[in-house]
Amino acid sequence: MLMPPRVRRFVLAAHITTTVGWLGAVAAFIALSVIGLTSQDTQTVRAVYLVMEPAAWYVLVPLAFAALLSGLVQSLGTRWGLFRHYWVLFKLLIVVVATSYLLMYTQTFGAMAGLAANPEAELGVVRNTSPFLHAVLALLILLTAVALSVYKPRGLTPYGRRKQAEAQTATRRRRQPSG
Repeated sequence: MLMPPRVRRFVLAAHITTTVGWLGAVAAFIALSVIGLTSQDTQTVRAVYLVMEPAAWYVLVPLAFAALLSGLVQSLGTRWGLFRHYWVLFKLLIVVVATSYLLMYTQTFGAMAGLAANPEAELGVVRNTSPFLHAVLALLILLTAVALSVYKPRGLTPYGRRKQAEAQTATRRRRQPSG
């Protein structure tokens, strides 16, 4: 069932907002990672790794789930559908995989925060390239999802082709003059 235009625009705005927010949060994690890797100030380095865990739980995870949920609502309530176009399926797969991986990676944030909180841990042990590499990869993956949304490459799934054929048949039947 298609959403009314006002609802569709609201859901689209929510989806764009949460996706852009997620991208911005990932960019912030890149910046934090660079600070953690390059700063000469011990307290700053420890603070970076201490803040990553709660920031992941209170910013990244909610935005990821909000983007996923709003994307599902958007696809189910518009002509694009969830299973009609390959680009929608690929985007769904990207977001589900990215969100799942993020949830697993929050354990790593916890371990890094525990290490950073230990005043006896040497700074070289506290520093970690993993958040930087993962954040850059996440940014590239999310930008791929954005590109799919903007360019909407052609390609109907078998389900989409069947639905399109059914709609064309129904349209032809409506246009034929009755007997």
